[in-house]
Amino acid sequence: MEWFNVGKIVNTHGIRGEVRVMSRTDFPDERFAVGMKLGLFKPDAKKPIMVTIASHRQHKNFELVSFEGYPNINDVQEFKESYLKIAEHNLTELEDHAYYHHEILGCSVYTTEGREIGKVSEILETGANDVWEVTPSEGKKHYIPYIEDVVKEVDVDEKKIVIEAMEGLLSE
Repeated sequence: MEWFNVGKIVNTHGIRGEVRVMSRTDFPDERFAVGMKLGLFKPDAKKPIMVTIASHRQHKNFELVSFEGYPNINDVQEFKESYLKIAEHNLTELEDHAYYHHEILGCSVYTTEGREIGKVSEILETGANDVWEVTPSEGKKHYIPYIEDVVKEVDVDEKKIVIEAMEGLLSE
């Protein structure tokens, strides 16, 4: 089973078993909804501890979460630096032309003329639109904005992306 990161527990919060989570998801209200089951991966652990969300609220830049069966600070102290992950079968369908990061990372990028540019190595979230960092086998990295004028085709099954190389986009 494949797992995908939705947040990292950075600290405890108060004495009632809440933990402070740095969210790594675009859907915190869905991922941390009461009753949601997540895998809690302690540092260096291969297998998760399955936890069920008992409460969720936002506080400053964090998600404050508590788990069923862990009612006080002593129960959750050991979870610091752990990751909360969702199982692949719990991922929700996205709208058209929207993709999970794991679907885009590693895709080969080609121009409309068929020239290979490289592979998507990182996704930068800018607020306006994502920018895909494309690393060629040799040479400088390219930064491709995920906008309709540039990205013409995305095939996550074939791990292939076709772009319109507008002037100045691919610095040589």
